[in-house]
Amino acid sequence: MKVTKAIIPAAGLGTRFLPQTKAMPKEMLPIVDKPVIQLIVEELVEAGVTDIIIVTGPQKRAIEDHFDRAADFEQALLEKGKTKEAKQVRDIAELANFVYVRQKGEPKGNARPVLNAAHLLGDEPFFVIFPDDFFHGGVSGSAKQMAEVFERYGSDSPVLSLIELEDINNISKYASVKVVDKLSDDVVSLTEIVEKPDPKDAPSNLASVSGYLLTNEILKHIAALNPPEGGEISITDALKAYAQDNRVLGKVIDGIWYDCGNKEGYLRAVLAVAKQDPSVNHLFK
Repeated sequence: MKVTKAIIPAAGLGTRFLPQTKAMPKEMLPIVDKPVIQLIVEELVEAGVTDIIIVTGPQKRAIEDHFDRAADFEQALLEKGKTKEAKQVRDIAELANFVYVRQKGEPKGNARPVLNAAHLLGDEPFFVIFPDDFFHGGVSGSAKQMAEVFERYGSDSPVLSLIELEDINNISKYASVKVVDKLSDDVVSLTEIVEKPDPKDAPSNLASVSGYLLTNEILKHIAALNPPEGGEISITDALKAYAQDNRVLGKVIDGIWYDCGNKEGYLRAVLAVAKQDPSVNHLFK
């Protein structure tokens, strides 16, 4: 089964980048000349996605404007003879079909946007890709790599994107997975997901990051989550419940993972992309 739908949760406040994110969504922070959310959209389109649901919060209008047509701007570029730039602007709006849903409901957490978008998913599988981290330099984007695993192993098992940590002491920042079977060099079957474990208790050095390819079955497990007062509902907890009776797969993604949710990771991402941009890479030689 081809995966044609995706959810991008984009309701976060971006407090780590204040004051820049006071008026500009953190998802619009530029990686050289593209906002980070556009990199995520392009990755999803590469994987075959045609319908992208962006779950937003207040002060996120810039995201909608970015993926909308800008006829006056395009015309102004054409009048200046900038046909290449006009096409570039127009093509952004034609990357996919975009739907915007306002995040609402309690408790919050990274599973809340999935519930908010559930009525648009039907019975189809779908991606959930977070807009503040991405892989760079691999054979393809992480979404395409997950989709290939999904199709190869029967199109009925959720797929997590994984990284292999060199230092197990860093596992406490992530969700660690317990491997029950190694299906290939970079694909594993999971039985357990442990959120931010103590390094000595971590089931492996494989960490879940960036996003998921989920089947529709996960929705009922998300809806059944009942966190303690003040807690959040998470996709990880839903997958834990799902994995008790069903197979969950993990794909160690080919590429370097960059976490743009913090200043250091963001600057590393900008530098990595700039070094491969022919218009500016001479500055780094």
